[in-house]
Amino acid sequence: MRVPTSVLLSGASSGIGAALAVAYAREGARLALGGRDAARLDAVAGRCRAVGAQVSTALVDVTDRAATASWVANADADLVIANAGISAGTGGEGESDAQVRRIFAVNVDGLFNTVHPAIEVLRARTPAPGGRRGQIAIMASLAGFHGFAGAPAYCASKAAVKVYGEALRPDLGVHGIGVSVICPGYVRSAMTDANDFPMPFLMDADKAAEIIQRGLARNAARIAFPFPMYAAAWLCGALPPGWLDSLMRRLPRKSSAISANRL
Repeated sequence: MRVPTSVLLSGASSGIGAALAVAYAREGARLALGGRDAARLDAVAGRCRAVGAQVSTALVDVTDRAATASWVANADADLVIANAGISAGTGGEGESDAQVRRIFAVNVDGLFNTVHPAIEVLRARTPAPGGRRGQIAIMASLAGFHGFAGAPAYCASKAAVKVYGEALRPDLGVHGIGVSVICPGYVRSAMTDANDFPMPFLMDADKAAEIIQRGLARNAARIAFPFPMYAAAWLCGALPPGWLDSLMRRLPRKSSAISANRL
């Protein structure tokens, strides 16, 4: 089990991000927490400091490439968790051009803005015993296994980062950098609070953080949960898309209001 001494976490002010920050907080740990809501971010930082962690906070928008790169470089963390993301759907009326581009700007470009400087930082390090330099975690989603009619841009953005992380893993692995792709199902948060439809196997953020932390400790390639939802998502992704048309038409439509759970 690998325990990082320093962690950088984007989107740390709520939801899974906040729960992960608390999960990694302990005496002597260094946490670099980023977000855009100062009050919520300070509250999370306070909980982490209460157990002895050294915490720095940054009001950083991951769509700002230069600011994000500077934050990542200065933190020089062992583990970088690219978690910031937003969600929105069609609301039954389709998605606007602005909404689609905003989702991709945060979920895809924002992730690149976090991961690319992290790669530079970790590759420049002197390897630890065993050749290990550090680890990158990419927050995807079970929604990335198949496009759902109610949230096409969100699903596509998560599919993009899922495949990107899977491709990075073997490439960076030879340099001693671990890469894990995280694919949660429904997790209780501001993002899921906006949903007005049933969410199977809805999980508390603390439980999700526990599962993610265990997976990262063993450098798992994919951390997907809960298993019944993972199995269903995998099957949807494996079947010919036309076979699922009738099912997809009957699924509920997510609200078109932007939900920034991880910002």
